[in-house]
Amino acid sequence: MQLHGWFLWFILFWVLFLVGSFAIGGFFMFRKFLKKLPKQDGKSVMDWEEHFVNESLHLWHDEEKALLNDLVSPVPELFRDVAKHKIAGKIGELALKEKAPRITEDLVIRGYILATPKRDHKFLRKKLNENKISVAPFEHLF
Repeated sequence: MQLHGWFLWFILFWVLFLVGSFAIGGFFMFRKFLKKLPKQDGKSVMDWEEHFVNESLHLWHDEEKALLNDLVSPVPELFRDVAKHKIAGKIGELALKEKAPRITEDLVIRGYILATPKRDHKFLRKKLNENKISVAPFEHLF
């Protein structure tokens, strides 16, 4: 039996679509797997992130939570929770290292800058300008 006509093209498209989907999914699963591998200290990147979030939870107030939610609003909704957790982990790490009595606007912005890749900083600058927050004190972190 030979395939020809539109059905052949449909099957070829479907095979390419499935292979592409598996490749993309595998790539993201492999990245997550690498983040879960323990480092020399016995904890993975994700374990440390969770640790810093839990240890700094009592330092957060409603204003800072609202600011973080506003700053991550440009992130697509599908990835927003993951991004927020990663950024909150970095903010918690900074707060604990500095022995801060509470999370401040300054810590939120510095943590956001340090936790996100450079390509996302333009969205942060735009959000800070919308909120009338000066980026001058943080220019050295960009």
